[in-house]
Amino acid sequence: MTESESAPPGIDVTRPSVARVYDFMVGGKDHFAVDRTAAEHAMAIMPDAPEAGRACRAFLRRAVRYLAAEAGVRQFLDIGSGLPTQTNVHQVAYEVDPAAHVVYVDNDPMVLVHGRALLADESNTKVIEADVRAPREILEHPVVRECLNFDEPVALLLLSILHHVHDSEDPGAIAATLRDALPSGSHLAIIHFWDPAGEHPRISAKVREVEQVFNETMGTGRWRRREEIQAYFGDFEMIEPGLVPLAEWRPGDEAPAEQTDTYYTMIGGVARKP
Repeated sequence: MTESESAPPGIDVTRPSVARVYDFMVGGKDHFAVDRTAAEHAMAIMPDAPEAGRACRAFLRRAVRYLAAEAGVRQFLDIGSGLPTQTNVHQVAYEVDPAAHVVYVDNDPMVLVHGRALLADESNTKVIEADVRAPREILEHPVVRECLNFDEPVALLLLSILHHVHDSEDPGAIAATLRDALPSGSHLAIIHFWDPAGEHPRISAKVREVEQVFNETMGTGRWRRREEIQAYFGDFEMIEPGLVPLAEWRPGDEAPAEQTDTYYTMIGGVARKP
């Protein structure tokens, strides 16, 4: 951290934070030197990594707009929400229905500070401190139960979060616990780091390098195969076009992110619970 940088109390600026590294990648301002260094190590292998961040935000906007406008969902549970930036989930949902309800979930102290400040005057949108690795605690949290009605469809957003859960922490069981709590008509949206393996072997080799950098700097980051990611949707019905590179999921009128190598390192999809 430089002399000109300051952090809220309780924020550790000696170790990179996943949320702050991502904030740097998407052009935010809530990050520190240690986060920029971690991001730059990854960018040395894949220089277009910031464009992948842009692609993630664009997918979020399109997915939430679809869920609110076409699927008619009015309740959103966003786990691993990250630092507030342009066009957050509640803002996109409000464009369709200002009465939509959103609960953001994160365990990063800086996310909580900024999120609570942003939502201080909001009655339908809340942010809580919890960890995706404790899904039952999220589901039973009083704010979640107060803001969301689990007798009606809920959109569960697991955007760029499961790839930060280690294999030993059983991300499949976490996803299953969350899916099982949702009523019929609910939806699940996922973005996940993707190892394209035999589909794109050159990119797969780079993915292995970046995964090593992420784990050495942040202690987390797992690029999984397509079949592993698909399993997180369980028996939910995939919405067309299925599980695809982010830019290919229902592209709209906005200019796509200028991805090169990272195009085949992340995939996303949305599915409906029968």
